[in-house]
Amino acid sequence: MSTTTSHTPPESEGQPEGALEPDGRPERLIHDGATTEIPVNLLFRDDPDPQNPVTVPIKPALVIRRQGTGEQPRPALPAPVRRRPLPEVDPELQERPAAVLPGAAGVLAGAFGITGCLATSWWAGLLPPAVLEALRLPASLGAGFGPAQWAAYAGASALGILGFGGLTRGRTGRAWVLGRFGRYRGTVRRTGLLWVNPLLPRQRVDVRLRHWRSQAMPAADPDGMPLRVVVLVVWRMRDTARAVLGIEDHETYLRECVEAALARVPVEPADRTGGEVPAAGDALTRLVAEETAPVGLEVFSVQPLTVEYAPDVAGAVHRRRIAELDARQRAGMLDSVLDSVLDSVEETVNRLTARGLVELDDYERKVLVRDLTVAFCAGRGEPS
Repeated sequence: MSTTTSHTPPESEGQPEGALEPDGRPERLIHDGATTEIPVNLLFRDDPDPQNPVTVPIKPALVIRRQGTGEQPRPALPAPVRRRPLPEVDPELQERPAAVLPGAAGVLAGAFGITGCLATSWWAGLLPPAVLEALRLPASLGAGFGPAQWAAYAGASALGILGFGGLTRGRTGRAWVLGRFGRYRGTVRRTGLLWVNPLLPRQRVDVRLRHWRSQAMPAADPDGMPLRVVVLVVWRMRDTARAVLGIEDHETYLRECVEAALARVPVEPADRTGGEVPAAGDALTRLVAEETAPVGLEVFSVQPLTVEYAPDVAGAVHRRRIAELDARQRAGMLDSVLDSVLDSVEETVNRLTARGLVELDDYERKVLVRDLTVAFCAGRGEPS
């Protein structure tokens, strides 16, 4: 009994290329796939035909899952949270030099004021005869202070007060921040004897290179274990206007920025790095410098000095370190014992074969090496 299997060629076989379907469109090349037709209107066709829009076949998306694993589609990972930039300080609040005069101008103005007061007193006839004789001045015919004398005396007194009252000494590493009616008027960084308008309120600030050693601050190592870290910060005030007027307390802000950076940067304990933590120091310096730059502070270095585990976990970490050292020592001792046993076995086999006491093939050599290794290891393990 025979069975005849007939094969029917697909409809597309035997048809010429470029065959058309009954509706006049080109024949589909794929007959088994499920497709979807989306009408697309071409805007720049020369002869648009709204009745027959162009269709683009699109295959449905395939979701591949491994059979028998119960794998579910993974949800999309959330986008990383970006830190919001720090608020920008008033752009108009930038350090600029204040208008000051040399100290000689204030001295001259004060001297002219005193001279004017003496001249007004002589004009009013109020100088005693002894002063007139000492100054070799003729007697005045004035009979007291009148309106003119009062005006001259007030002007000379104001000149003397402004001249001597505005004298100040500029010191290296110090600066004066000047203001008037709540507005910033400039910064004085010059040194020596200067004359500054005494009507402007002034505030002395330190612009030298400064360092600050912190107290023990909380931090964490790469494994999440709590630490206590003492850092050394080297910094200075770069923009006095922003540091003094743009923020309430720049020193407190610096300390809080260091604490925030320690909370984000893992610090390696000294027993893991041999006392050096350059990576953590560089990361801390970069973070603190970026956060303090908008307020006029320039940070050069933030380096951990002391890194210790917190008291509540110090005991457990210490016991773990001892266990690791003990295991490492035991492994080293085992390696040394095994090396010595192998050396002894090799020397014994070489001596036996060199003196011709035994003749061994490969199999016998392997057996002998195994027996000698077991014997030597058993001998090393016996108490002496």
